[in-house]
Amino acid sequence: MSAIIKSETISRRKALSLLGLAAAFGLAATPTILTVSEAEAQTTGAPTAAAPTATAPTAGVARRQARRTARTERRQVRRTGTTTEPGTTTGAAK
Repeated sequence: MSAIIKSETISRRKALSLLGLAAAFGLAATPTILTVSEAEAQTTGAPTAAAPTATAPTAGVARRQARRTARTERRQVRRTGTTTEPGTTTGAAK
């Protein structure tokens, strides 16, 4: 029972060394952990074996085109006070 416990302070050099080793280990371990995963992707809805139809992308294209058209019309109204349709105005008369 005569053992003396001596607490030793850690120097900056040792602290930085430990931090560097921890960072290197973390970078090396991350790809390993990510590639080991055996999780499978979940599907939403009923599982079907059929290939996606050709109409699915068309719906997205149509929505995108509608947004672009609406955005262009709003921009036109801001700049000139009129819409692209003849005879309709939303701003002050010129």
